[in-house]
Amino acid sequence: MQLSDKPLESPEMSHSRPLRSAAVRRTTGETDVEVRVNLDGTGACQVNTGVPFLDHMLHQISSHGLIDLAITATGDIEIDDHHTNEDVGITLGQALGKALGDRKGIHRFGHFIAPLDEALIQVALDFSGRPHLSYGLDIPTQRVGTYDTQLVREFFVAIVNHSQMTLHIRQLDGINSHHIIEATFKAFARALRMAIEIDPRRASQIPSSKGVL
Repeated sequence: MQLSDKPLESPEMSHSRPLRSAAVRRTTGETDVEVRVNLDGTGACQVNTGVPFLDHMLHQISSHGLIDLAITATGDIEIDDHHTNEDVGITLGQALGKALGDRKGIHRFGHFIAPLDEALIQVALDFSGRPHLSYGLDIPTQRVGTYDTQLVREFFVAIVNHSQMTLHIRQLDGINSHHIIEATFKAFARALRMAIEIDPRRASQIPSSKGVL
């Protein structure tokens, strides 16, 4: 699938400030990943990574984060999904960081608790400029479909390191692997949405007492 040269853009999006969008391509000997993001979107999503479960989770980020997202990836999935999963996380993290720029005006912090049937997941994040992941999921099975559940942590490690985000994920309840993972991505999306939205009380300021993030 070819990505359009035009950024994904909602007709309802405000043009009172510059468009917060970015495009990043990462090519290695193992993968070729291209990501386009529009932080001020409505959840328009076009993703094709070759890893169906990862596509499903990326749709959660887009839909619940109200981020327009276009991703294509080709990778050595004949070996396993690890390289594609990680490099999509890296490239998405880079695109988020690029779209945020100096992070002027954002709320910076976000948090959400998402239920999905018996699963309950808490996510808190901070676009602090200091990468850190505290990961507290206890996923009971090794796979959901063909997707290795260890790759959930690897995806978030990549996002955190390349967007320079502090991220805490806590599992408060849950016994179904699919429910636990999907609730995690939904909670992450809503916390992300909160953090990147513009704070009207200091829209022209960087949200730090140091004056820089």
